[in-house]
Amino acid sequence: MDRIQDITSPMTAMEKRATFSLASIFGLRMLGLFMLLPVLSLFAEGLQDATPLLIGMAVSIYGLTQALLQIPFGLLSDRFGRKKIIIIGLILFAAGSVVAALSTTIYGILVGRALQGGGAIAAAIMALVADLTQEVHRTKAMATIGGSIGLSFGVAMTMGPVLAAQIGIHGIFWLTAALAILAIFIVIFIVPSSERLSTHCDAELIPTEFSRVIRDLDLLRLDYGIFVLHLILTAIFVVLPLQFRDNGILPDQHWLIYLPVLLTSMAAIIPFVIIAEKKRKMKPVFLAAIACLIIGCIGMAMFVQQSYLLIFFLWVFFAGFNLLEATLPSLISKTAPADLKGTAMGAYSSSQFMGAFLGGVCAGWLYGEWGMQAVFIFAALLSASWFAIASKMSQPRYLANLLLSLEAVDQHSGQQFSEQLLSVTGVKEVKLHFEEQTAYLKVDNSILDKQQLQQFLIQWK
Repeated sequence: MDRIQDITSPMTAMEKRATFSLASIFGLRMLGLFMLLPVLSLFAEGLQDATPLLIGMAVSIYGLTQALLQIPFGLLSDRFGRKKIIIIGLILFAAGSVVAALSTTIYGILVGRALQGGGAIAAAIMALVADLTQEVHRTKAMATIGGSIGLSFGVAMTMGPVLAAQIGIHGIFWLTAALAILAIFIVIFIVPSSERLSTHCDAELIPTEFSRVIRDLDLLRLDYGIFVLHLILTAIFVVLPLQFRDNGILPDQHWLIYLPVLLTSMAAIIPFVIIAEKKRKMKPVFLAAIACLIIGCIGMAMFVQQSYLLIFFLWVFFAGFNLLEATLPSLISKTAPADLKGTAMGAYSSSQFMGAFLGGVCAGWLYGEWGMQAVFIFAALLSASWFAIASKMSQPRYLANLLLSLEAVDQHSGQQFSEQLLSVTGVKEVKLHFEEQTAYLKVDNSILDKQQLQQFLIQWK
């Protein structure tokens, strides 16, 4: 055997460098986008030519270009190189930030925000992570990047109002441009270069497999879920900052609301995440989280002018939101076949960004036509539709993904290799992709015999 895989080995120094540097690039970009969410509608309201609909579009139009371009950018990275495409995407993001920073009309902000979304580098980053990590460590690396997104969201929601008070919205746009330039330097000088470009079924959307994903009803339910979740999040933040201001809370004090709401709601969901995963109660916990969205939106609609109750129901909303943000990617991973995870995640991410775009459009239109409460009622109704659809979801398989190298396995012995792998306690599914030299496994970690699996890998020669 040319290389014995050690499934218990730690990441190498190069893998850690690749993982954390790419996570920082993802985080810096998302930090720039998220910082604007709690403050942009307040700023856009005073711009020349602003209307409620255009204000909503200014908040969310980045989602449209992101949804349209993330898959093409990923495919282009296969052909022209990961780092080149990531740098081009970051340049687009920085250019959009500069355009918005220099704009004095709502139309300039729209162009700038659309350009920001055009820097759709998520798929290229995930592909580069897969290029730079061993099969057994790839899932861990991707989870680290996912964590950077959640961290950047929490930091940005607090920093946005503080920075807006200190340097203004134009200053935030300049800051996002600087963050993008910093990310470019990280790509050039810190991120390792990949020796070879490979297609990775767990990290990239495979166009020929897309039809399999969209025929899977359970995956479609999850795609609808992330679509609704980010639609209502964006819709709420088109109007919520305006309502807090109208209730007498100054914009530079809004962080005093968002920080405790986010921190305490994230702390509150920890036991439920454990119950969902460890106690295998994912479906009831998932439905309860959607119910929190419904209750939160109805409460905000009913008590829109009573600040303390509005904040309380915002907390209920975020308790559900944070729990769903934590469980939805896990459900995608559990539901999708091991060798279709990348394609499933591509469809999922596109649904997420399209939801964000439509959230701003719908909120702007509803606010202009029927007022603030209409937005919250609309969000509650959409959440209820998701609850009805999610209630029909299948019980999830509590299986994790595990990747192994096929470096020492030839195609003629592939069948034997699969059969012997399936005899290892805890291994439930095996898919071999010799063009990638990767075996995609679904395993039950609660019973997986890692010692038996390691012994099998050592003996296979």
